[in-house]
Amino acid sequence: MYSRIVGTGSYLPAKVVTNFDLAQRMDTSDAWIRERTGIERRHIIAEAESNVDMAEHAARAAIAAAGLQPSDIDLISYGTTTPDLVFPNCGCLLQARLGCRGAPAFSLEAACSGFIYALAMADKFVRAGESQRALVVGSEVLSRITDHSDRNTAILFGDGAGAVVLTPSEQPGIISTHLHADGSYQHLLYCTGGPARGPAPGNMASGDYVRMAGSEVFKLAVTLLGRIVDETLALNHLDRSAIDWLVPHQANLRIIQAVAKKLGLPMERVIVTVQEHGNTSTASVPLALDVGVRDGRIKRGDLLLLEALGGGVTWGSALLRY
Repeated sequence: MYSRIVGTGSYLPAKVVTNFDLAQRMDTSDAWIRERTGIERRHIIAEAESNVDMAEHAARAAIAAAGLQPSDIDLISYGTTTPDLVFPNCGCLLQARLGCRGAPAFSLEAACSGFIYALAMADKFVRAGESQRALVVGSEVLSRITDHSDRNTAILFGDGAGAVVLTPSEQPGIISTHLHADGSYQHLLYCTGGPARGPAPGNMASGDYVRMAGSEVFKLAVTLLGRIVDETLALNHLDRSAIDWLVPHQANLRIIQAVAKKLGLPMERVIVTVQEHGNTSTASVPLALDVGVRDGRIKRGDLLLLEALGGGVTWGSALLRY
């Protein structure tokens, strides 16, 4: 038994911040940002909007695309680094809105790899026969833990949510998932605070925000994502030419290009949204997947490789037949 994606959905806040907007308040320019990251604009959550607000929009879109009702969902696997509350977890908060009471609902935190991790967990529930209609969510509010005076990070991050629905299938859907972590790299990309240390990160009184050693993270991402591409293909006895679409974490256009080169894929076979959304962390892979599905590029039967790397560091991939 396999699990298969039967619906995708996404959501982006209405407010858009362009590179030109950022250039008005810090020492940067549109050309400087695009040259180094490929990003042109990012969406920023409204003050009254929450992580779970965004996730609900994405979840309902995915559930509708699957031809299901929200009450049909029997598992919620929710990846996020920026939860609304320490507890209840975002999975429970979303469950209350959807009305699928009694089903397991949990959140997990693996930074930008969170959706891949959440997808792997849900896949195992479906394969084991413990879930028939699993909702997998990646939702992130990075703008609220970003130091908007720090040019190294303020230009990168945006907010958004993406979701997929999994159901059982006798034919391969999610073929394999591959998860890794190495805590010895924690100093390269991290948030300086947490609830056990005092005020919440992003609170002006705390001074705790995302910190990143950009060039070191870039090199590590290219190395580890290239390695997991090889691992995924080798374990499935596939040649690189078998991949129809690469759906990568949308962190930096140059990283995406490096991984595509490793696969021997032309950029025309890579789903790229980083220019429109910036780095939405856990949300970026399901957002990009939904874009590719809804604009018709990704078709039923296509072989997809999803991959991401995040703070921790964590990294992972999923090979699936859409």
